[in-house]
Amino acid sequence: MGLFNKIKQAFSGQKNETETKTEEKYDKGLAKSRQTFGQRLNALFANFRSVDEEFFDNLEEALIGADVGYEMAVKISDELRDEVKLRNAKSQQEVTQTIIEKLVDIYEAEGADEKNSLNFAEKGPTVILFVGVNGVGKTTTVGKLAHQYQQEGKKVVLAAADTFRAGAIEQLEVWGKRADVPVVTGKAKSDPAAVVYDAVQKVKQEQDDVLLVDTAGRLQNKVNLMNELEKIKRVIHREIPEAPHEVLLVLDATTGQNALIQAKQFKETTDVTGIVLTKLDGTAKGGIVLAIRSELKVPVKLVGLGEQIDDLQAFDPNEFVYGLFKDLVQPDAAKTDD
Repeated sequence: MGLFNKIKQAFSGQKNETETKTEEKYDKGLAKSRQTFGQRLNALFANFRSVDEEFFDNLEEALIGADVGYEMAVKISDELRDEVKLRNAKSQQEVTQTIIEKLVDIYEAEGADEKNSLNFAEKGPTVILFVGVNGVGKTTTVGKLAHQYQQEGKKVVLAAADTFRAGAIEQLEVWGKRADVPVVTGKAKSDPAAVVYDAVQKVKQEQDDVLLVDTAGRLQNKVNLMNELEKIKRVIHREIPEAPHEVLLVLDATTGQNALIQAKQFKETTDVTGIVLTKLDGTAKGGIVLAIRSELKVPVKLVGLGEQIDDLQAFDPNEFVYGLFKDLVQPDAAKTDD
């Protein structure tokens, strides 16, 4: 189903229990972004008279302000110029509808070949490596995902490979107790790769299902950090040739374009397979998801929509678009056919 059709269907109320719960989490988690995005468009139309160059300049500013990103904002604006002319859209409602549909179309096209779900090993343990700077919610994400997998009946092990940050090992051990899963640790400032090696041996010997590896976010400099991550990956790959099955870059949505800069830096030096976007409920600039997809060509695979242990969700593009745009869609327009 197309993403805009998802928004249309939302007005029909035809959802099962799982869909309803997921929608509620996205609805609540994207409340700030949705309100701000709506306010920006409403402000844009406050003095609306005609769809002229000034209108499109203001639209670009509104999109950039929502963290859609400069390149994406210009692309949307350029394509909208053609679309508005093609449809001969003149009224505020017609133009609003065109903007939303074009945003959805571009979003869908950018991720046409993406796989949003996590990769799992066909046989043996799945190893997922978490990378990212300090303070983005990396350890919390590891803990929440461990809880989810444990609840699903999987045998999960955590590796505390962030041996440099004070309290990092203890923080992961707290999450291990909370999720009721074992944590492999080493001494503070010990070799992170050695901790990972011990963890890999454990999951192989005990036939565990999933190994989640928490890593450092800062060493003496960026080169040292990236070298350390590569060393960890080599250790994993040597013991389990097809691993790591995912290298997830954790980004804090509240930092906006700084998150995008971090993502570009990590992508330049390590093989990132997916993005975890945390604290999405704490930002009014949910457009960062569009910027990441457009500029990085790396799929968002998990999103943090709240502080509760079950608020880490698999990224659902349909629910994201619905959660971001639903207040801007006119119910009567949404019920009409394409």
